[in-house]
Amino acid sequence: MKRMGQPDPGFNLPALFGRGFDVARDAARDFARDFAKDLKKDFGREGAAPMFGTEPGAFPFLRAQQATPAGRPALPGPQKLVTDFRAYSGLRHRDAVPTEPASIVLGRLGALEVRLARTARDVRRAQRLRYKVFYEEMSATPDATTRLARRDMDSFDTICDHILVLDHDAGKIVLGRRKPKVVGTYRLLRQEVANRHGGFYTQGEFDVGGVIAAHPTLRFLELGRSCVLKPYRNKRTVELLWHGVWTYILRNKIDAMFGCASLEGTDPAELDLPLSFLHHNAMAPEEWRARAVEGRHVSMDRMAKADIDMKKALQALPPLIKGYLRLGGFVGDGAVVDHQFGTTDVLIILPVSVISPRYVEHFGPTANRHAI
Repeated sequence: MKRMGQPDPGFNLPALFGRGFDVARDAARDFARDFAKDLKKDFGREGAAPMFGTEPGAFPFLRAQQATPAGRPALPGPQKLVTDFRAYSGLRHRDAVPTEPASIVLGRLGALEVRLARTARDVRRAQRLRYKVFYEEMSATPDATTRLARRDMDSFDTICDHILVLDHDAGKIVLGRRKPKVVGTYRLLRQEVANRHGGFYTQGEFDVGGVIAAHPTLRFLELGRSCVLKPYRNKRTVELLWHGVWTYILRNKIDAMFGCASLEGTDPAELDLPLSFLHHNAMAPEEWRARAVEGRHVSMDRMAKADIDMKKALQALPPLIKGYLRLGGFVGDGAVVDHQFGTTDVLIILPVSVISPRYVEHFGPTANRHAI
């Protein structure tokens, strides 16, 4: 749920020989240094298993903003290395690759199409759009690899489905044919896939395990990395993006969604009004209430309910969060400051059963509003 003209190869040659030269040099130097340290650490101890790369500080330029969620075991070094390179290349695990061609396209509205990513190139294009929005437009801080590749990426990209909104009237002409432009994206992680691969991204900020355990018969879906290119942030594009999510939910028989949603800024004191509004007016019922992980929990109860100016509070909320609330969503207990992305995050919980009937009717009970 988090956050609303280049060649395809990962390395950008102009960047390597221009402003990116120092980045490339430093990345290579760091890799060599840490690789040597890890080899010495792992193989220098008698009987030590080759688990290099799992300690804090190992392979920093490959981590690409990845944080091990609370309760999610660290990957063995070789496995993490493979996962990081998969994320960089856009390759995905077979669990996340659509197998039915007919299931890829999710809807169409004029020149705009919403569909699932099919190839590694599609994933890289989604990563490139995320970089443009999160790092160039907003205040996220890139590490060396992210700066060099000019793509937002982490290991979860390898196990997620990626929804893309394409503009068929925009984009470059390649070999006489127009290559549609990616203007919006969402990243989706199904519960059964997360269970097989160590957990959810959200677990790095919120303890969602209790909520999932309290509803053992329901199928959960994590939503994240939501963004739309600035000129396309209008009702038409956002509606089509949500139509794609709704179609995906119906096709995969999803019962509940969750994920992190962000408010700009890392000083909670400057966000007293919107955080307090959410605490007093949108707190999840106990059975759906997940708490921010220990050590990162920031109280949202910062103002008395009577002191909240409701109109100003709503104006201070990002459109994405207001959209989730209109659908019927709740928030978890506490917020988390994400210094890398320059945001303060809240947890959104949205059971399908509580979605407002008028929104279900709007998109269609069978997602037929913008169907092909």
